[in-house]
Amino acid sequence: MTTTLADRPENAHARALAEFSRTRWDEAIVPALTEYIRIPAKSPMFDADWAAHGLLDRVVHDAAAWAEQRPIAGLTVEVVRLPGRTPVLLFEVPATKAGSTETVLLYGHLDKQPEFSGWRSHMGPWTPVVEDGRLYGRGGADDGYAVYAALTAIEAMDREGLPRPRCIGLVETCEESGSGDLPVYLDALKDRLGQVGLVVCLDSGAGNYDQLWLTTSLRGLVSGVLKVEILTEGVHSGEAGGVVPSSFRILRQVLDRLEDSETGRILPARFHCEIPGVRVEQAKAAGAALRDEVWKRFPWACADDGGSALPTTDDPVEALLNRSWRPSLAVTGVDGIPALANAGNVLRPHTAFKLSLRLPPLVDANAAALELKRVLEDNAPYHAKVTFTPDGRAGQHGANGWNAPDIAPWLGTAMEAASQAHFGTPVGYIGQGGTIPLMSLLQQGFPRAQMMVCGVLGPKSNAHGPNEFLHLPYAQRLTAAVAQVMSAFPN
Repeated sequence: MTTTLADRPENAHARALAEFSRTRWDEAIVPALTEYIRIPAKSPMFDADWAAHGLLDRVVHDAAAWAEQRPIAGLTVEVVRLPGRTPVLLFEVPATKAGSTETVLLYGHLDKQPEFSGWRSHMGPWTPVVEDGRLYGRGGADDGYAVYAALTAIEAMDREGLPRPRCIGLVETCEESGSGDLPVYLDALKDRLGQVGLVVCLDSGAGNYDQLWLTTSLRGLVSGVLKVEILTEGVHSGEAGGVVPSSFRILRQVLDRLEDSETGRILPARFHCEIPGVRVEQAKAAGAALRDEVWKRFPWACADDGGSALPTTDDPVEALLNRSWRPSLAVTGVDGIPALANAGNVLRPHTAFKLSLRLPPLVDANAAALELKRVLEDNAPYHAKVTFTPDGRAGQHGANGWNAPDIAPWLGTAMEAASQAHFGTPVGYIGQGGTIPLMSLLQQGFPRAQMMVCGVLGPKSNAHGPNEFLHLPYAQRLTAAVAQVMSAFPN
């Protein structure tokens, strides 16, 4: 009897998928990502003239050109542009599995965060460097690699003769700005998307580089500018000090309504939610696997005495819950404060902070934005002019979080098999602190769909910050694992 490719033992399939993934990454993906990193295709929030600059169009064009070269039967590639919106890359391949009726939707994005400071001397945000199995540069891991990995996973399945469902890729260029254009595209493309049964989102994180990680939840986000104005112009600090209250001190008082400055706890109950029991149990399992790597993964500063800065907690379970199911505040930018070299003896007229409030997955972001505005603006100290302007569009501020649906038995089994085959360890389940607006949108649009949310942002990969890197061996294994899971899709 003749043995076909599809009749080969599962471990032989896994080895073939892994070998193809390694080869494709070395020969085609790394060169493509190297060129991608060179392009400062910043998200519209950080480049108001993005349309004129054409850099988002360029990275989409480059990805589309790469996709069109893939030898995948029936592959179609299209750049979709709606008036006044950022471009979207759409690719589609027909099913090879008989009787398949549902679609696998693969998601990624090509827009990037801004430069940030602190890159090593031989590196930079737009200077790709491969070092110790890591590709450094802005956007490679977050998540320019996604479109290349998704198409490679499909090609790997086809080369191995593994039947698969219809696959469609949706790659946006507005994610780092909150995916404001995405709902419009989802509505315009809904007929083409069809009945989505599985979403593969490659824009998330990994607890370590030793196993396959499935993201179980994502936090929401409200960001905006808090500004305190006390004067119309700056005045001599010796003359006014003690009479005119400092705008910085007023801003501190206002923030005290929101955050306990000693512990970092967000005070208003409106910004909290009850943590589901299953997520607590998953955090316990992840904490047992990761232990102190949960907090040691960050680049802590050291004091003059050699002691390292410390986290809010060294309990791995509490740390995981803090970063996934509890709100937290960060100040990500300032205005009204001169650089040190230009800091004269002047009492400044205003101080402004850019705030980033991460929200638990089950808290409505738009309602939270309105509540945050009320908390910060009401009853201003000294009758100062206090304004909070949330990011977003009229009627919709912030981005909702996401809590994954129950995992279907087939997906749980397939994820476990893929993790064992390509990492030699069990699959891990972890909540992430970041925000992917697409997930809540797709959950609403396709309530029956299963969600495979994963990514390459593991320890010290430092997305959005300096020295961001893509862990190449992990990305290769993840690509093969995605192919193996998609081959198990039952519909």
